Amino acid sequence: MTFLQIALGLVLLVAGGDLLVRGSVGLAKRFGLSELLIGLVLVGFGTSTPELMTSALAALNGSPGIAVGNVAGSNIANILLILGLTAVISPLLVDPKALLRDGPANALAALAFAGLALSGLIGREAGVALLLALAAYLVLTYRMEKGVHSPSADLHRGEVQLVTSEEKPGGLMVNLVMAFGGLAMILTGAHFLVTGATSLAKAAGVSDAIIGVTIVAVGTSLPELVTSVIAALKRQTDIALGNILGSNLFNILGILGFTAVLTPLQVPQEIMSLDIWVLLGATAVLLVFAMTGGRICRREGAIMLLAYAGYTGYVLMNALG
Repeated sequence: MTFLQIALGLVLLVAGGDLLVRGSVGLAKRFGLSELLIGLVLVGFGTSTPELMTSALAALNGSPGIAVGNVAGSNIANILLILGLTAVISPLLVDPKALLRDGPANALAALAFAGLALSGLIGREAGVALLLALAAYLVLTYRMEKGVHSPSADLHRGEVQLVTSEEKPGGLMVNLVMAFGGLAMILTGAHFLVTGATSLAKAAGVSDAIIGVTIVAVGTSLPELVTSVIAALKRQTDIALGNILGSNLFNILGILGFTAVLTPLQVPQEIMSLDIWVLLGATAVLLVFAMTGGRICRREGAIMLLAYAGYTGYVLMNALG
């Protein structure tokens, strides 16, 4: 029953995330919102909604390890697992000018996460600060890119084209049903995933943080995986990289911030001693490649996949041993 709950939760999260993004984008197009604004807010928020619902529900259910571990583990999986797989399918190459803002923003967000995590407690004041930082980033980005065709703006617009191939938005009722139906599926999926993950942690005799950075993190990152694989198959790897950077930023500033506002988060020792350092290292390596115009080839993508397998294996062996 535990594995069935987890599997059902993952299916609902992936399907619900896709419906929510497509429905929301359709509604935004109907009301004439610009592709830049849609790409910045709706696509970024939509693909991170599974992480948001899962972390918030876990925190409210008294499982802060799953809530914090989900954010750290999702960001690690986004870089090593998803971008690694993307590079294996099609080598990653992006114009460094497209990441002059998003790259440093990711670095600052990761450092803020590390500082808060190492303090042992992420309180409501910190949560509010993270949410305000996200709002400031979105406003600043939109004001800088509105009406221009810079590499960064084109990258955000490209995300909209990637998630929906429709030339025209569908009917109003269809988009409303998709958006709200997707949200309902995500809420239900998050409930099943958190319940199943908590039961699995107890049955295996490991902390919920371990389950959070592994099974839950990978499960809630599946929407980003689907988007990035589609981008790789279309040889639009720059959009895949932009999608991951945006998702990681939303995960830390938006999801961690919102969850901490709901209830202060006690950071488990396991995350302070290992996961946060893996996240910082993976972020640093990614930004060096992205902002120097470096090319992540198939061999390097394979190394990233092996690094993720090694990290996950170490976490599980250390927990069970």
